[in-house]
Amino acid sequence: GQVAMPFQMEDACRPDFGKESDVGAYHGDDDEKPSEDGLVRVGQEARLNHRWIDLRTPANQSIFRIESMVGCLFRENLMGEGFVEIHTPKIIGGASEGGSDVFTLDYFGQPACLAMSPQLHKQMTAACSGFERVFETGPVFRAENSNTRRHLCEFTGFDLEMVIHEHYDEVLHVLSNLFIHIFDGLKSRCQNELERVREQHPFEDLQYLNPTLKLTYAEGCALLREAGVEQDDYDDLSTANEKRLGDIVKEKYATDFFFMDKYPLSVRPFYTMPDPENPKLSNSYDFFIRGQEILSGAQRIHEPDLLEERAKAWGIELKDIESYVNSFRNGALPHGGGGIGLERVVMLYLGLPNIRKTAWFTRDPKRIAP
Repeated sequence: GQVAMPFQMEDACRPDFGKESDVGAYHGDDDEKPSEDGLVRVGQEARLNHRWIDLRTPANQSIFRIESMVGCLFRENLMGEGFVEIHTPKIIGGASEGGSDVFTLDYFGQPACLAMSPQLHKQMTAACSGFERVFETGPVFRAENSNTRRHLCEFTGFDLEMVIHEHYDEVLHVLSNLFIHIFDGLKSRCQNELERVREQHPFEDLQYLNPTLKLTYAEGCALLREAGVEQDDYDDLSTANEKRLGDIVKEKYATDFFFMDKYPLSVRPFYTMPDPENPKLSNSYDFFIRGQEILSGAQRIHEPDLLEERAKAWGIELKDIESYVNSFRNGALPHGGGGIGLERVVMLYLGLPNIRKTAWFTRDPKRIAP
């Protein structure tokens, strides 16, 4: 039997009233307020509760066709660069994967958890198993109780890892070309879809340079200080300061897309390669779209002794990372890589205010259905 529609398609297709922030808390209580222009709009939670209907709108049809194209362009570019697609397990032994934000489960009486990233296995396949250039697209799990506009508990990770021959700039070169291929491809192949999204969710086209703008972390911090923001070269960047830096860079360099290199060693994971010139820095980098971080990556440590030394500095129990370290004991090549969250990239590319608009079926701390 048919039932009444939970909301009218006409209401679900109305153009946004004003621009919402893309950072900050999300409590799912936006459903109660009628818009100031007196028109009925369908709230985010009502949409997610009836996602199978919500997905019929022209804007949503277009958002997810664009998201599909990002996957196509990602694979196409990396296949052309000699990468192999890998498939790694999402069930990992032990109750922690170097962090507290894991979902734990019982694996036939043994403790296990859901993978926070394919980190170990992508390093193993690239650096220790002879594949040298690998990528993966698959689910990533974070048991983080973050009710914000940009966090999900399950999202789609696009990861890559590659052997380095001379310098980790080789990884940055691959990443820069990869993003430009994706941005150019969306522009040329998804013109119709981009216009359908824009009709309901107005946004400005993403500005980007070729080659991609590169700043050092210290240069980024200096730009913030010039603008009157307190930021030390060796302190982590807050979300607010990242956003502010994005605005400064846009004004100064006319780009929404850039990356920063040489992060302080103290704000990166233990397996990050220290900078040989300055031991307080590291061979690591983040990429940004519209002032939000979308990729984090680095050269990794491939020498077991240095790995153990760095783990000790972080107070990590060596027995907890034994299998990780052991995988580098039979010969490992220098390597690096990075990972992006697909939903966040599409959200920021399209200037959308909420990551729930780019997740097919949202998994946040309050939602496990539909």
